[in-house]
Amino acid sequence: MIDFFPVDKADFPEPVIVTGAGGCIGSWVLHLLQRSGVNVVALDLKKDTRRPSLLMNDEELASVIWLDGDIANPQTIKNAVETHKAGAIIHLAALQVPFCKANPILGAQVNVVGTTNVLEAARENGIKRLAYASSIAAHGVFDPETVSTLYGAYKFCNEETAKVYMQDWEVPSTCLRPGVVYGVGRDQGMTSKTTVAILAAAMKQSYTIPFNGPVSWLHAGEVASAFIQSVSKPRDEARIFDINGVIATVEESIEKIEAIAPDSKIRAEGSALPFPTNLTDQPLRDYLGDYGSVDLTQGITHTYENFCRLITLGKIGNESFT
Repeated sequence: MIDFFPVDKADFPEPVIVTGAGGCIGSWVLHLLQRSGVNVVALDLKKDTRRPSLLMNDEELASVIWLDGDIANPQTIKNAVETHKAGAIIHLAALQVPFCKANPILGAQVNVVGTTNVLEAARENGIKRLAYASSIAAHGVFDPETVSTLYGAYKFCNEETAKVYMQDWEVPSTCLRPGVVYGVGRDQGMTSKTTVAILAAAMKQSYTIPFNGPVSWLHAGEVASAFIQSVSKPRDEARIFDINGVIATVEESIEKIEAIAPDSKIRAEGSALPFPTNLTDQPLRDYLGDYGSVDLTQGITHTYENFCRLITLGKIGNESFT
């Protein structure tokens, strides 16, 4: 699957810092950069390689520089950039929907203050290669058919802040709003349940996805590749793009899981997710060029087969799906 997402080492003469490196998308970014020989610096609150280790072996992980630090502290990203003479930042660190709701102040500190710290570090160090993650949830601020969340409000705030950094200080950035991400390493957040269903099928356990209806299926490798492509050269503007992947209903995805694993016991119940699913990736592809794509059958098959492999290796196990 990684052959779908080629990375040219020559595009990255300086190290790339990846915040939120222990998350799902961060793990895929590390994986794609490391296997291409790019110098990559992983930054997260603490060194947690549980997800990266699902994609990389011990030797590969050992080649990645790992920094611990709180992105809400301005010195964290500033020191990382200056110490390692980074030329690019991929900013993924964030608290997701349920965590922002449970602790709004901490959510704002991580998601809003943290992103401002990244923009400020880019301004102070003249970095022209910066990409950061917003979310489909940002549509909740301006789309009355999309649910409003603190997470989405924080992400929209970051989009507006990045525009001002470009306006006032010429700090360029590329913002991606991922839809529902799936794949190896996706195990957290309200939209992770489609991936959990694939894992349940691999473990031969029953599982009920707690929502129905249309869903954007965005493979984690595809969105990671888009982030990498976003910083593959200097930019000169602040741009915001949706990245949605494939649109399919939960019911259609269950049929695909059953075609791969006929004995699976996956069902779905509940309402549709309150997020838009009819968004197009074309403006982003026009801007970045080819960053690879994964159709739904390929993506689900790859995810299922790798879960089976990881279960056999003992890297995944003892999950409960009741």
